[in-house]
Amino acid sequence: MTSSASLTTHPTLTSNVKFMNFYPFDDIETISPRPMLFITGDNAHSREFSEDAYKRAAEPKDLYIVPNAGHVDLYDRVNLIPWDKLQSFFTQHLSK
Repeated sequence: MTSSASLTTHPTLTSNVKFMNFYPFDDIETISPRPMLFITGDNAHSREFSEDAYKRAAEPKDLYIVPNAGHVDLYDRVNLIPWDKLQSFFTQHLSK
């Protein structure tokens, strides 16, 4: 395979096929027993992905739905970020 500066930031023809056939939740249960915390807004367009990942994941896991929050709200609106949930989850699962 030859290298080209024009290809370094662009996908190759063969990488597109691999990417299209990849679904990141297919083996999510294999992450267990590592704990996973899913946080989504109740108005987030991406909420269904968090709920799907949560259903597929093995224990320990937790799903926290932030009231009155959309997808980007959890990046931009610091007052909506569930700091207490983050602290309690990580304290519980990382202090062992």
